[in-house]
Amino acid sequence: MELGIRGRKAIVCASSRGLGLGCATALAEAGCDLVMNGRNAEVLAAAAAKLRSTYGVNVTEVPGDVSDPAVREQLLAAAPATDILVNNNGGPPFRDFRELTREAMLAGVNNNMITPIELIKAVIDGMTERGFGRIVNITSMSVYQPIPGLDLSSGARAGLTAFLAGIARTVADKNVTINHILPGKFDTDRIRTSIEFSAKKAGTTVEAEAERQAKDIPAGRLGTAEEFGKVCAFLCSVHAGYITGQSIRLDGGLFNSSF
Repeated sequence: MELGIRGRKAIVCASSRGLGLGCATALAEAGCDLVMNGRNAEVLAAAAAKLRSTYGVNVTEVPGDVSDPAVREQLLAAAPATDILVNNNGGPPFRDFRELTREAMLAGVNNNMITPIELIKAVIDGMTERGFGRIVNITSMSVYQPIPGLDLSSGARAGLTAFLAGIARTVADKNVTINHILPGKFDTDRIRTSIEFSAKKAGTTVEAEAERQAKDIPAGRLGTAEEFGKVCAFLCSVHAGYITGQSIRLDGGLFNSSF
């Protein structure tokens, strides 16, 4: 399917690896010029080079932590007429809530709620003026289904979802959409850390815990960054202008619900 976004300018945060890279790859395949970001400059450069050579699109690299205001300024300067914004950022590490300091809680809210909101504030008026905009926030299934040890991440991402719910409805008539993708268990560094945390807590091996978790998923496997990216690219396409304010669960059927 032709997504109708060839030549559009997209900022994809935390896109040097994992789900962010999956999104950047799918957007590059659709013909978007990219501004990519990642904390490790070498890993970012390698990812950007591969997308340039594979898809022939322009890719600008902005290394650093997207929660740093200076890094966000560089991202926005690299795409002054942003058409697509994919918000993504690493979440707080697994930790019992009793161990959370005030500083850790403020950092978690800053990384996973305030940072994406500030980026949205910076690009949304330009999108409405031009009559096209797609904003996708990568949050987590923990917004719906609590995960012990990820309480701070769950709270911050749920806050982002609630904050943007009304805003999404104010710009829909300008062909600007705001949606969220809630990943379940995908084969990324993050899920491997989760499996290690759960294995230690259960007193079992990492291999046994990984097998157990895969069996709990109706699809019988972990998701891939590639299929995640394809969903993101569709939400950014011209065909998705009637989808806004939605939280799309992408979890292989793990969340057991009729609605």
